[in-house]
Amino acid sequence: MPKDMAQSIDDTDIFTRRESAARSYCRGIPAIFTSAQGSIMRDAEGREHIDFLAGCSSLNYGHNDPDMKAALIDHLTADGIAHGLDLHTDAKARFLDAFERHILTPRGMDHRVMFTGPTGANAVEAAMKMARKATGRTNIIAFTNGFHGVTMGALAATGNGYHRGGASMDTQGVTRMPYDGYADGVDSAALLEQMLSDRSGGIDAPAAIMLELVQGEGGLNAASPEFVQRVARIARDHDALLIIDDIQAGCGRTGRFFSFEEMGVTPDLVPLAKSISGFGLPLAMVLVRPQHDLFGPAEHNGTFRGNNHAFVTARVAVEKFWSDDAFQTDLTRRAALIERRLGAIAAMVPGAYLKGRGLMRGVDVGSGELAGAICKRAYEGGLIIETSGNEDQVVKVLAPLTTPDALFDKGFDILEAATRATLSDNAIAAE
Repeated sequence: MPKDMAQSIDDTDIFTRRESAARSYCRGIPAIFTSAQGSIMRDAEGREHIDFLAGCSSLNYGHNDPDMKAALIDHLTADGIAHGLDLHTDAKARFLDAFERHILTPRGMDHRVMFTGPTGANAVEAAMKMARKATGRTNIIAFTNGFHGVTMGALAATGNGYHRGGASMDTQGVTRMPYDGYADGVDSAALLEQMLSDRSGGIDAPAAIMLELVQGEGGLNAASPEFVQRVARIARDHDALLIIDDIQAGCGRTGRFFSFEEMGVTPDLVPLAKSISGFGLPLAMVLVRPQHDLFGPAEHNGTFRGNNHAFVTARVAVEKFWSDDAFQTDLTRRAALIERRLGAIAAMVPGAYLKGRGLMRGVDVGSGELAGAICKRAYEGGLIIETSGNEDQVVKVLAPLTTPDALFDKGFDILEAATRATLSDNAIAAE
């Protein structure tokens, strides 16, 4: 290896010099990472970090799962198809078969699977376009604090003003309504129903109502079953499609494969991405009820609509973790562990409280400055964790679902110590 290349591995100057200013997570987590396994990441200095970020819920099954890795290596060494547009491949067939047998059929879902470009935003774009084509309408109803991506259509449905400002032009085609619990004393579902039913309510008849059942980037706001059921009924009564964006909340993150499983609703469209590949490989798709599967050939396309390497690992993920109830049952126990440890941390901060559902949890500490300081100190202590919320005020836990109990406890010990030290520093500064 040339000398200059060997030196660059532990020198972050190359990133500052050449990588775009759009880089984000690495600003608060500046280590150069070289390897990872399970819930541990290692950097170029040999230091281990416990991962409570998991690729922003793209690594629900941890880093480098051995069974997925072995299947992928076998595929590579056998010269298996790497890129196939949307051609039929054995890897795609095996994934679809596993997904049908272990995910769709047991849940009574008749949805077809549309493979989109490899990002969640592309899946959202496809779902929005599909709803508009199916209904002949253009308006999409989305909600405050929702985050659906930063491409133009998805960005129109995203509430975050910072990201919307990045478009530098108008984003259109969406009516935004208050999410469940957004405004004190306001029944958000009742307001939506009243405005849609009133000819002077000012809302154009919607093609779809789109929401996350736990708002990942919006601060872990969790919709109640009553709200979700009512919104589903409103969509049905007004001939609109129901889109549940399960990109971050799906694949087990809330305790079931889908975030809506215990809500008593069946969405018309479900965008999926992030952990659907199981291995951190790019893959995105939309589940669509057959009657709404109306795109013509290549009407929504992309060069990478179907990553065969991701199909290989995704099949293993489905078969390994979802072929019976064992993994799902254990998620309930793990969720209780997270709630208990986060509850103790929330009790340390005046006015703090828990948010989220299942294994998608966090603590609202009241300010982005405090949350950021806690996460910074936690990183210094060997824990990778980030914030979310409209003011970044929520310390958000997205640890791999497979994290061993002892490692969970060690990570929470670091987070608890970071919280205590940050509060102590603030108290001293206030004197």
